[in-house]
Amino acid sequence: MRLDRLIDERASILATIAEEAAPFAEFSRQLLRGGKRFRALFCWEGWRSVLPVPEQAPAAAVEGVVAAAGALELFHAAALVHDDLIDRSDTRRGAPSAHRRFERLHRDHGYAGDPETFGQGGAVLLGDMLQSWSDDLLLEALRSVSAATAAGARREFERMRLDVTAGQYLDLVEERAWRVVPEEDALLRAERVILYKSAKYSVEAPLVIGARLAGASDEQVQGLRDFGVPLGIAFQLRDDLLGVFGDPSVTGKPAGDDLVEGKRTVLVAVTRSLVPASSRRLLDELLGDPHLEPAQIALLQRTIRDSGAVDRVERMIEQNADRARAALAAAPLAQREGLAALVAPLTQRSS
Repeated sequence: MRLDRLIDERASILATIAEEAAPFAEFSRQLLRGGKRFRALFCWEGWRSVLPVPEQAPAAAVEGVVAAAGALELFHAAALVHDDLIDRSDTRRGAPSAHRRFERLHRDHGYAGDPETFGQGGAVLLGDMLQSWSDDLLLEALRSVSAATAAGARREFERMRLDVTAGQYLDLVEERAWRVVPEEDALLRAERVILYKSAKYSVEAPLVIGARLAGASDEQVQGLRDFGVPLGIAFQLRDDLLGVFGDPSVTGKPAGDDLVEGKRTVLVAVTRSLVPASSRRLLDELLGDPHLEPAQIALLQRTIRDSGAVDRVERMIEQNADRARAALAAAPLAQREGLAALVAPLTQRSS
């Protein structure tokens, strides 16, 4: 596997620097071992979608798109490390998050100072290193195509990084700004976060990067955008439901994790618009409390479900999935089957 090979190569380099640098490779390998690889899949299927006979593509072209898919996974791993640090999350994919791993390393070695501060610093540096490795693989991918094709793919990758960083910041803002923004704007603002933090980043950009590497026309790229954005929205709406109601043994995150973190998601915005003022005040009081008890989490879950917000978000997921299918049918693509097969796993998943 390309990611395993890259980490093996980087581990060898780290070993020549210092024994203490070994955790960078070890923690990266552990983090990349899990995950659904949706971004890599969309990059691959975006590439295949514009080729009349993908099976006849030169080996160098195949290796190039595989490298690009790996670059997306490494960038995503970096984003997860930083996201967990921002959200103070203890777990990721059923295991300790990166900053908690570094905290444990501090304690196990008996280092001086504060383990939490050490963990935060280690996680920042790990995320930075993963981004660097992502650039390495992207450069490898761009070498497999012409200069003009490489420039187009590079522009998409750069825009993706800008979009998701801005989207992550908007998410951070919404967790704190909800008291001072107009009530009627809450849903629109939550939808804006979804668009930039997830929909464009998780689906649209990987599709277009893969397509650009295959030499896609502007019309084909637009067709993939029209498909990717609503599918990405449906993907994140499902994620919002799982963040509140997901089974921890399946999601790898604690029950009601988004409630503890105080995420101002579309689900929360819809709930607030449907419940009476007394329930809204209770929701606002409890949401984001890091010390929520299981009974309080259950109360919030019940409030959200009884409001009708879950049913409404389920309808939004279905509507966006239908828009994505219609856009895919209309897009001027050579291959559609692989993309069509990803709609249900993305929108109906349990983790």
